[in-house]
Amino acid sequence: MITCPAVSVSSDIIRECCERGIPITFLTYSGNPYAKVVSPALTATVKTRREQIAALNDVRGLQIAKAVVSGKLKNQANLLRYFAKYRKQTDPAAFKAISLYAGKVIRLVNEVMALNGEDADDLRESLLNIEGRAGAAYWEGVKVIIGNKATFAKREHRGATDPVNAMLNYGYGILYSEVWSAITLAGLEPFAGFIHADRPGKPSLVLDIMEEFRQPVVDGPLLAAIGKGFKIDMENPDVGDARLSQKTRLEIASRVIARLDSKVTYGGKKWKLKNVIQLQCRQLASFLQGGAQYQPFVSKW
Repeated sequence: MITCPAVSVSSDIIRECCERGIPITFLTYSGNPYAKVVSPALTATVKTRREQIAALNDVRGLQIAKAVVSGKLKNQANLLRYFAKYRKQTDPAAFKAISLYAGKVIRLVNEVMALNGEDADDLRESLLNIEGRAGAAYWEGVKVIIGNKATFAKREHRGATDPVNAMLNYGYGILYSEVWSAITLAGLEPFAGFIHADRPGKPSLVLDIMEEFRQPVVDGPLLAAIGKGFKIDMENPDVGDARLSQKTRLEIASRVIARLDSKVTYGGKKWKLKNVIQLQCRQLASFLQGGAQYQPFVSKW
């Protein structure tokens, strides 16, 4: 993963990475991947992709979409509860507020699981509506967690110039690259998702799988950093081109990568979180080919 400008990579290094199945990703200042070098042999699987495309028009697609959204909501609620518990004695008002938002999020899981239809298209609008309502509550809870440690008005996506959103977006860029690589290694099609609608150039499945990992990989460590006094430095704030400083980008990358390298319990064993992303993609590929029902990754806090 290359996050800095003016970096040269030799053809020998590129070849070694391709032979070992290691993708090389290039990120912009804001964390958006703009190029990826990967071996063509890693995308040679056909059967899995055929089943993935077929699942867009049958109940499997709906089952995957519901699983991913329910997993995301559970992770959002769990993260809020994690940060709330440390305020129970020191800041009862914050504890109560954060817990209230966590409750609003987790109750929406029941709405997700109650949805019925024949394929993902039938319920995409309903799922996105629930996801949006959960997101509104979640980010209000995040605002309470941040408190006066940094300025955070609301969640903004691409093009955000305020420090907190810029920080989160950069972290999500790293996660985006990790998920894309895992999807490729599992023989899946990055551009055929079940929640996010198809659009030219939009890797819908990457965005789908990311939903399960935003909180455990990015939000958790970065909100913890803010709580411990981490200052988010911005460059060019007065000339309309505000962006994270190189020092801050390196610190964000260090924290997110450290989290990816940390171990969590998965299937009764300890795995690095980055390996769990790969295992989830393989589980999805297996389900599409007739394996066990796809289960989302829910982080324990």
